[in-house]
Amino acid sequence: ANVAGLWGTPRQSLQRACRELQNAGLQIVSRSNQYLTEPVGAGGQPRYLNMVLVVTASIAPGSLLRLLKRMERQAGRRQGARMSARPLDIDILDFGGRRVSARASRRQLGQLVLPHPELRGRAFVLQPLRDVAPNWQDPVTKRSVTALLARLSPKARAGVTLDSAGNSCRS
Repeated sequence: ANVAGLWGTPRQSLQRACRELQNAGLQIVSRSNQYLTEPVGAGGQPRYLNMVLVVTASIAPGSLLRLLKRMERQAGRRQGARMSARPLDIDILDFGGRRVSARASRRQLGQLVLPHPELRGRAFVLQPLRDVAPNWQDPVTKRSVTALLARLSPKARAGVTLDSAGNSCRS
């Protein structure tokens, strides 16, 4: 989250998203620290507030994706330019090591691909992922989260800083 939406500030949106996930029957097992991160994409955006949750779910990955996209809309996210500012953006990074793919030439916006196809190059995903799953290994490359993070440039890693205000997803 990096702009206010229907659920309030980015911090309030993350807090509400945690409650909504729990209300939908998902159990939050672990929460990362929150990180302030430089935006990727269109310039002039405020920094993002990012975190990673480990949840247990008794629903299929596609159903989970639909739930998350509905939550984003409820928080005020509207379709716009790719990588633009948004009040809430929730991605499924991994689902128990499952691999779900779509040919790049036929992939549609919002289509589920597991593990998330861009996580390997994003320090703002890998840093909080390492907080909650330090032994996680990419099902595709078999590299650890620490190894993936180490492969990124110092500039990419420097754009991710611990949020001193704490974690808005605490119960």
